[in-house]
Amino acid sequence: MTEIVLMKVSNILVPHDEAAAAFIQKMKAGELTHADFKRVRNYKFHKKYFALLDFAFEQWEPSGQLTYQGMPVAKNKERFRKDLIILAGFYESTVNIRSEVRLEAKSISFAVMDEIEFERLYNATVDVILRRILTRYTRQDLDNVINQLLAFT
Repeated sequence: MTEIVLMKVSNILVPHDEAAAAFIQKMKAGELTHADFKRVRNYKFHKKYFALLDFAFEQWEPSGQLTYQGMPVAKNKERFRKDLIILAGFYESTVNIRSEVRLEAKSISFAVMDEIEFERLYNATVDVILRRILTRYTRQDLDNVINQLLAFT
């Protein structure tokens, strides 16, 4: 399943971003596609959240030289995102086949997380980032950086 964002212009739906445009471009003329429409909670705020994550990821440096079975371990943006969501308190507890408890990050998809919960997640994520990664920043400092980054997009 592919999720794309469309925007209404006059009486037509048009792609909102490059991913949506690429998806539509790949469709053949006359090809049918099923769509389940939902209003996007706040696309600009969603973009702001990912700008926050990207900035924090760039600033984050794991401590020490990490290896697994003799191989170096690299930073992973997706794992970082999920860890921040979990640390922010938005997770579900699960158990694996070895009876170990695991925490799984809640989905932030538009279909699953509403505007109110997403705003709570954003604020809790900022708190985690300030406490664990950007310890010399204030909330205002971080907000200013994110707003500047968004001005360039």
